[in-house]
Amino acid sequence: MLNILMKSPGSIAVDQNKSVALIITHTIKAGEEKRYEGWLTEILSAVSSCHGYLGREIFRPAQGTRTYTSIVRFDTNNNLNAWVESETRNSFVGRVSDLLEKGDVHEIRTGIDFWFTPEGLRSPKPWKQFVLTLSAVYPLSLIISRLVTILLSVAPILAHPLISGLLMAASLTALLTFVVMPHYTRLMKWWLYDETG
Repeated sequence: MLNILMKSPGSIAVDQNKSVALIITHTIKAGEEKRYEGWLTEILSAVSSCHGYLGREIFRPAQGTRTYTSIVRFDTNNNLNAWVESETRNSFVGRVSDLLEKGDVHEIRTGIDFWFTPEGLRSPKPWKQFVLTLSAVYPLSLIISRLVTILLSVAPILAHPLISGLLMAASLTALLTFVVMPHYTRLMKWWLYDETG
C-alpha cells in the first residue's frame, strides 16, 4: 500500500490551480472494523463541509485484509492543507490512533493518475481501462469538435491549425481530468474491478 508515513502535504510541489487528492491508508487492528466504520462515517461528514471539498472514494479492505484507502479530493492544495492541518482532522485521527497498525499514512496526488485507482490498490485490467477511456473520449471529441467549429466561425483568428488543435486538446483533457473520468470511473467501478470479466 502507500508507504509515505505522515507525509507533510506542503512538502510536495503541487500546482495551486489543479484539483488535488489526499490519499489516506489505514490498516486497522483485527476486530475493530465496526468502530472504524462508525468513525469513517463521522469524519467523511466533517470533511464534506470543508471549503473546496470536491468528493471522495472509499476502498474497503479486500477479503483477508484490513486496509482501508480513502481518496478525498479538493479544488486546491491550500484548501486540502487547511483540512489536513485542521484541529478537526487531528482530533478525529487521535480518536482512532489506537486502532491503526501503521499510523495515519497519507500523501497527495494530482492529475490523471487517479482516473482509475491509486497506487497500491489492485489496478483494473488494461483492456478495461482502454474501453472505458475510449467510451469517454469518443463522444467528447465529437462534441468538442462541433463546438470548436462554431467558435471558429465566430472568431476566425483562432482558425490556425495549431491554435484550434490546442484548443480542442486542452478542452478534452480538462473535461476528462476534472469532470468526466472521476465520476465515470466511480460509476463504472463495479465493472472495472469485476474479476469475472
